[in-house]
Amino acid sequence: MREGSLLTVKNIHFRYPGNVQVLNGASFSAERGEVVAIIGSNGSGKTTLLLIAAGLLDPQNGLVLLGEKPLREQLPEARKKIGLVFQDPNDQLFNPTVYDEIAFTLRQLLSSEEEVERKVRQVAQKLKLGNLLARPPFKLSMGEKRRVTLASVLAYDPDILLLDEPTANLSVKYVEETEQVIMNAKNAGKAVVIASHDVEFVANVSDRVYIINEGSMQGGSNAKSILTDESMLKFADMRPPLVLQTLKVLRLESHDNPLTIKDLTEASNGNTHRKQRSSQTQRSKRR
Repeated sequence: MREGSLLTVKNIHFRYPGNVQVLNGASFSAERGEVVAIIGSNGSGKTTLLLIAAGLLDPQNGLVLLGEKPLREQLPEARKKIGLVFQDPNDQLFNPTVYDEIAFTLRQLLSSEEEVERKVRQVAQKLKLGNLLARPPFKLSMGEKRRVTLASVLAYDPDILLLDEPTANLSVKYVEETEQVIMNAKNAGKAVVIASHDVEFVANVSDRVYIINEGSMQGGSNAKSILTDESMLKFADMRPPLVLQTLKVLRLESHDNPLTIKDLTEASNGNTHRKQRSSQTQRSKRR
């Protein structure tokens, strides 16, 4: 665990009724201005871990710290500092309109309905939900519902974002917009924790990666070291990012280990510049 982390989850053990053990000493941390990914196969305990980190479930053993103090001692006030977006938006949506859904928590925190409306319309504009504000959430597509749940959390500006499979059922366009939302949160000094099985998304946004397997955690180091390690990824039932798979099939070596197309482009441009400088140096020597 890192010193001074905004969120620290220590040695969590959890079992559901029926003695179904889900977590066995799971631990992770997230600092301000950092995106942490938790990857693992379906049923590995990712969702349960986020629910515990949000203070919605109590572990049988272990501790969740918000800053340097136990989260449990800071509730319910601390709930406004943590925003959890569920994997299935149907588990989160319950208001009659999209507007009311986004406004729900704001109305608990703000005394002015004018200020509530300003913030609702501000976040709706960011997530392109302005034309849906009067619609009932249950009539929306799954992708639209997911964007509404994200907006309902972003509206009250929590210090920590916990996002459970945030790209599921989203088109490429909205995946890119979700990535931008996460980068904006990171740049604003938020701690972002994502649970995901989307390796391309994880490669694009994460600083560090943990793997959850059989209820315990591995990794926690920088994203590149984890996502280029096929033996580690097997524990998460995942393959390396497509760029690395393609380079391997084509038998092309890259010492930079690019995880994304952007990484590959930058690496290629760097190699080109180095070759040009080397060629210029050789020509100068011949003269």
